[in-house]
Amino acid sequence: MKQRRAIDEACRDLRLPAFRERFVELAAAARREQSTYKQFLLDLLRTEVADRDVRRQQRLVRAAKFPWPKRLEDFDFDKNPSVSPEVVADLKSRSWVREGRPLVLIGDSGTGKSHLLIGVGTAIAEAGLSVRYITTQALVNELAEAEAARRLSSLMARYTKVDLLCLDEFGCAPRGADGSRGMRGPPPVLAGTG
Repeated sequence: MKQRRAIDEACRDLRLPAFRERFVELAAAARREQSTYKQFLLDLLRTEVADRDVRRQQRLVRAAKFPWPKRLEDFDFDKNPSVSPEVVADLKSRSWVREGRPLVLIGDSGTGKSHLLIGVGTAIAEAGLSVRYITTQALVNELAEAEAARRLSSLMARYTKVDLLCLDEFGCAPRGADGSRGMRGPPPVLAGTG
C-alpha cells in the first residue's frame, strides 16, 4: 500500500495521469502475461502517450469554439449528391491546410455547408492543428471593436497563429447604411466568398 501511494504521488508530481489511473490494471496484466520489466514500462509509456494524444485532440477541438459538434462521418451524402465523399475524405488530411490552400463551400441554405465546415474543422483539430470557428459577422464585429480600441494588430496576430480559420455564414452578414457588412468604411478583405 505504501508503494502504491508513492507511485500515485510520483505520477501526480510528474503529471502522468494515465500512469496513475491504469498502473494497477497494467501491472496485473503484466503479471498474468509474465511480461518483462521493459515490456511493462513500454506498455505504461504507450498508455500515457495515447492518453496525451486524446487530451490534446479534445483541447484543440474545444479551442476551435465550434457552436455544436458535427462529424464528417455523420454527413448525409444521399441528401447532397453534389458533394463528393472522396473529396470530403481528402479534407480530413492536414496537408491541404499546411499547403495554405483555401476551401470555400458554396450552396443554398440548408445544404450542409456548416456541417461540412465544422466536420472538416474537427477533423483538422483532431489531426493536431489549431482551428478557430467564427461566423463572418462575429469576425467583422471583433475586427471593428479591435480597431476602435486600437488593438487590431494584436487581434490579427492572434488569428495568424491559427492553422485553419473556419468562417461560417459568409453571405449572412447584414449590410450597414454605407453598404458595408456591419462596419464603417470598407469591409475587410477575406479569402474566398460565399
